[in-house]
Amino acid sequence: MNAFDRDMGGDLAVLHYGDGEYAVLKPGRHVLCAVSGVKIPLKALRYWNVEAQEAYAGPAEALKRWKDLNP
Repeated sequence: MNAFDRDMGGDLAVLHYGDGEYAVLKPGRHVLCAVSGVKIPLKALRYWNVEAQEAYAGPAEALKRWKDLNP
């Protein structure tokens, strides 16, 4: 067994999003974008909303969701 064979608790991670960082509540390899549904590897996760507790694939998705939440 090596690092890639470890049981990560499934592929989908559950996170708590904070200001500038997140806490892993359930280990996994990725989260889903709240706008597009795209899988976001945890290493690539850069955009999220603390209040809505949502992850976004990139700045375009984050802006779209911000506009939806702030009409």
